[in-house]
Amino acid sequence: MNAPHDETRGEQPNDGPDPRDETRGEQRDDGPDPRDETDDAPRDDTGGALRDGVRLAWGTLTAIPGPAPLRVDAAVARVAMAGAWLVVLPLTLACALTGWVLVLLGVPATAAGFLTIGALSWATRAIHADGLADTADGIGSGRARERALEIMRLGNVGPMGAVTLVLVYGAQAVLLGDLLTRPAGWALAGLALASGRLALALGCASLVPAARHDGLGQAMAGAVPTWLLGVTVAVNLAVGVLVGVLAGLAGPAVPWWGWPLALLLGGLAAVGVLVRALQRLGGITGDVLGALVEAATLGLLLALSMT
Repeated sequence: MNAPHDETRGEQPNDGPDPRDETRGEQRDDGPDPRDETDDAPRDDTGGALRDGVRLAWGTLTAIPGPAPLRVDAAVARVAMAGAWLVVLPLTLACALTGWVLVLLGVPATAAGFLTIGALSWATRAIHADGLADTADGIGSGRARERALEIMRLGNVGPMGAVTLVLVYGAQAVLLGDLLTRPAGWALAGLALASGRLALALGCASLVPAARHDGLGQAMAGAVPTWLLGVTVAVNLAVGVLVGVLAGLAGPAVPWWGWPLALLLGGLAAVGVLVRALQRLGGITGDVLGALVEAATLGLLLALSMT
């Protein structure tokens, strides 16, 4: 009675490969796993670009050690130049707050302004001062384009560069000292020092060419599209108006329209330097970018002091 059942059980293992085994084997041999194709597909690495852009801006614009970017490409350069003012904002606010404390301790406002500018210069390796001096020497030399670029590349500070450094930084220090005496003026001062870096986005706008085929200018030229430049300025404008209103709560500091005026005057100062650089050099260099920053910063501080 049990034999047929036993025979059936004995024959099943010898009936050939189990169809399920064939199915499993075919799945393994059916070509690449679709998940592998998904992994190989282009991915939006926006997070990586933001991270490396911040790292690039911090490492380039400050002397404070930080992690190096894992890569440097067009997307990373775009973030670094457009967001430079935000990246250095904590540093500039710290310097301005220190200057305000000095004023509270009885240090004359002008001296506090000079010390604040000096502290920021040390914290940024005076990178923009170098660019300002070299640009003044090159453009002010009156030489042909190639010779002017050669003068800028040498890095020696000539009479034009020296005079420009004294005038620009001296004016910045005096204007900054005035802001430090106002209620919560240190916040506007710190924002102004950071917002001068908006000029980097202007200098690296998509329609601005590089003056030569090497150096920082060539690497960053055209990195910031026009729409991003507009967004960057709009965000800064909103932040500046908000800071001005909040500072006004502590006492008469700057009217709400003071920041839009400052942004306008700072922008005009940077545009003036950029236009002159395009006329004389045919484009931007790393030195020109530094000059744009210092010109914009001077315009911002001047407008805020006028209000």
